Amino acid sequence: MFVDKDRAFLVIVDMQERLLPAIYNGDEVVENVKSLVALARTYQLPLVLTEQYPKGLGKTVEKLVEELGDLYKPIEKVTFSCMGEPSFKSRVFDLRKEGRDQALVTGVEAHVCVYQTVVHLLMEGWEVHLAADAVGSRRQENHLRALDLVGSMGAMVKPAETLIFEMLERAGTSQFKAMMPYIK
Repeated sequence: MFVDKDRAFLVIVDMQERLLPAIYNGDEVVENVKSLVALARTYQLPLVLTEQYPKGLGKTVEKLVEELGDLYKPIEKVTFSCMGEPSFKSRVFDLRKEGRDQALVTGVEAHVCVYQTVVHLLMEGWEVHLAADAVGSRRQENHLRALDLVGSMGAMVKPAETLIFEMLERAGTSQFKAMMPYIK
């Protein structure tokens, strides 16, 4: 399945100051999430962002906050699955009522909060597209295992760039030109 600009929304899980320095390839994860934020802005996709216990883990990393701009509206949580946070769950169910049934998921950690969120979204009937290089864990083996697990459960695991090109569909458009700086 391809992502569809009229059905998709972006989920950013816990990309926080005190988590990212320990994430394997953390800088690459941040850059790939930024590219998907640019995609969301280009197509006016809804975006849902969480922060796990920000008092202890800090807020979303500054590079991402800058890219988000006015889209930076974090939902605070203490549950590992975003779906365990009532305001997140309410938001995504409202999006589904608007025809938004494709969740593009990014964030950390792949084998904890991202994994549990993806499983719960799948259980609730969403089509989940996990951006493999826009999620991360402290240990590479945990990251890879989480990708395998959610893929075996029905999530579509793809590079961020694949998601971008699926939505763009063709070159030469204003959207393609807007995304060029993020395609390397």
